[in-house]
Amino acid sequence: MRNWLLAILFLSLLQLEPMRAQELEWSIDASMLINNREGGEDSTTPDQTALFTRLAPELGISMLNGEHVLKAGVVWYQPMIDNLDGYKVLPTLYYRYNNDNGWHVTAGLMPRSLMVQRMPRYLWSDSLNYCQPNIRGIMAQFIKPDGYAEMVVDWRQMQTERQREAFTIMVNTDWRITGPLRLGGHVQYSHLAMTRHHADEQHVNDNLMLNPMVGLDLSHHTPLDSLRLEAGAIIDMERDRGVDRWESPAGFVATATARWRWIQLNETFYTGQELMPLYHKFGSQLIQGDPYYITKTYSRTDLIFHIVSNRFVDLTGSLTFHATEKMTGFWQQIACRFYLDSNLWKRRHDKDYLRSGHLSPLY
Repeated sequence: MRNWLLAILFLSLLQLEPMRAQELEWSIDASMLINNREGGEDSTTPDQTALFTRLAPELGISMLNGEHVLKAGVVWYQPMIDNLDGYKVLPTLYYRYNNDNGWHVTAGLMPRSLMVQRMPRYLWSDSLNYCQPNIRGIMAQFIKPDGYAEMVVDWRQMQTERQREAFTIMVNTDWRITGPLRLGGHVQYSHLAMTRHHADEQHVNDNLMLNPMVGLDLSHHTPLDSLRLEAGAIIDMERDRGVDRWESPAGFVATATARWRWIQLNETFYTGQELMPLYHKFGSQLIQGDPYYITKTYSRTDLIFHIVSNRFVDLTGSLTFHATEKMTGFWQQIACRFYLDSNLWKRRHDKDYLRSGHLSPLY
């Protein structure tokens, strides 16, 4: 009997050991945006003002020192008006696997901020970035100190009698080759299928964008806090299967990002053929990029002022200048993001953590 009791006690202790590795995780992500858009007479980029707040709390459990994480929450999107008109409440529910070798796999309804890098605007527009904060699908990432690679499947719409099935596959990568030299790029495939019991004139549509890039990270070679230059090609392949002909415009894109203390300058320049030939027909259901790229030449310049920038808050004011061969535009924006989670709270007295660049801003 004594041996049996010792065996039962030993097995109970084995069961308790995984329980000790469990830990409660939580986060609060709150954003505010005021964006006044002026200039131009293009119907794809109309003058308008975006004013909204977004609140995204999450609560979950972490097991085995963070190897397995399960989280749930909501995203409350609310225009800044005196009533609740126009609000959206979106569910968040995902499982995330992490290991010490750099692999991370996430499945479910997950925050888009889990991606290593925001998609460039010719692949994912500002408006979608504001209004679609969650990915609906699965994401696999391989992250190392010298770079990363990630693949995302985002199931954007389910097929119904009125709604067309749609999904997007994204592949992003960026690696340091030697010194400041970096190689990477983006691949994005969007698929727009048909509604259930569709009419004969409705067809499946495809959009494939290829964007290889080469860059220089000169952040440690200048007095600036950061300086990065990139250049590459954009190849846009689109097809309406009812016509059964691929259209494939292409061009050259270059970007520059520099920051000194609280001032940041971003520049993007595109030249080449007019991209997104099917945008006027299908809009963002098929093509998620900024419609400013429906042009042969486009320049976007962002002058950003980091008014408050620390581990919890990024409050910015920015001026954005758009120029194409047909029009110009001028945006003024104030954006604020507050982020706090259980890990940040534990390390709230760690001053070194302030320089980690944890926040992913809205601009």
